Amino acid sequence: MTMDEATDTDTDTRRAVLDAAAELIASGGTAALTTRAVAAKAAIQPPTLYRIFGDKRGLLDAVAQDRLARFVAEKEADQPHPDPVEELRRGWSRYVAFGLENPEVFAIMNEIGSPLAQSPASLAGMAALRRRVAQIAQAGRLRIAEERAVALVHASAVGIVTTFLALPPEERDEKMLALTRGAAIAAIVDERAASQVSGPVPHAIALRAHLDNAEALSPAERALLGEWLERLIES
Repeated sequence: MTMDEATDTDTDTRRAVLDAAAELIASGGTAALTTRAVAAKAAIQPPTLYRIFGDKRGLLDAVAQDRLARFVAEKEADQPHPDPVEELRRGWSRYVAFGLENPEVFAIMNEIGSPLAQSPASLAGMAALRRRVAQIAQAGRLRIAEERAVALVHASAVGIVTTFLALPPEERDEKMLALTRGAAIAAIVDERAASQVSGPVPHAIALRAHLDNAEALSPAERALLGEWLERLIES
């Protein structure tokens, strides 16, 4: 067997194991994820599983990373809404739905100190959220600093999923989803058109969002103006 053939075989085996593990988790939670069960379902020998993933924790992290990567790819493939605020609403709802449909993956994603928080898929998901918030800022409709808005929106989505997953399905008040999303959006967005916004802060936020593309200014000038704008925003 050539090196390329061996690599292809490992890739196929990895895919089979991830799919088998995901099915076991979906049907019985992480308790159903035993070495014997995964190996049998993927039609491999247990030593092969250990060689590729190391241990059960390594397999759990790999499954979570795989499912999150698929979710992010599907989300990014969607046609964006022309209204950046509506696009943020849609993104929030999709993330919450993903968390509720994949509780084991969600738990691994949001475990304190989890390496998944710095995985390519997680970083891509946060980058997508930052882009959505930046588009609102560039439209002159963001009422607080971008990073603070990103943190607030993310925290609201993680919080409502965590709250719901702690309850039996029949006790989950679906209206809380709309209320939580609405509260988070209202905290960061000025629903008026940019031309109707009064006061310097929203305009400072909008200018700060465009600053990196202001090629008429030198890097030093952009840095200085950025500092002034951030002081104005924090005021």
